[in-house]
Amino acid sequence: MSNIQTDHPKILILGATGPTGRLIVSQALARGYDVTALIRSPEKAADLKGAKLVVGDARDEKVLRQALEGRNAVISALGTPASPFREVTLLSTATRALVDAMKAEHVSRLVCITGIGAGDSAGHGGFLFDRLIFPLLLKKVYADKNRQEAIVRDSGLDWTLVRPSLLNNKAGDAPVRALTDLSGFHGGSIARAAVAAFVLHQLRQDRWLHQAPLITQ
Repeated sequence: MSNIQTDHPKILILGATGPTGRLIVSQALARGYDVTALIRSPEKAADLKGAKLVVGDARDEKVLRQALEGRNAVISALGTPASPFREVTLLSTATRALVDAMKAEHVSRLVCITGIGAGDSAGHGGFLFDRLIFPLLLKKVYADKNRQEAIVRDSGLDWTLVRPSLLNNKAGDAPVRALTDLSGFHGGSIARAAVAAFVLHQLRQDRWLHQAPLITQ
């Protein structure tokens, strides 16, 4: 069993100043969780009131070990901008350092957000995404997401990979579908708020342990 057996999970959130990460922080605090956020820029985190802030680079294992002190789970919402020309390594480098740091600090539960287009979800994003957006803008980003997923799968941790469909900023109150059989699925979208709620829910149950569900609404 990997679910966090406590009324107040103590979590570290990576990517906390991104649009989805901010919602994970706010929802976690609203649930009474003890939240640490690893951030690069204190200025961007001025509104993350209630979270303990650790400033540093997510690729630095020493910083990660400091941020993991007293934690019992990690949520990674790390993202990277579209990169049509330059190679992308941030996600895999940071995730490799995170896995090493988690093992050193004896923290086993990891919920990691990647995205539709990673692994065997490639080709299920719908015509516009699969034929234009992915090959022109995101190919290098997703090559790194695939490396990131491989590191998580091989980590030996209690992991769940979460692949949201195309993200939007709606209220997020529509039901969430979590799929591992993608036959016949093409496209779909999901609210960032719903993604935040889904990943936080994973800390309480093992339904998707060692799996990579695609989530959509």
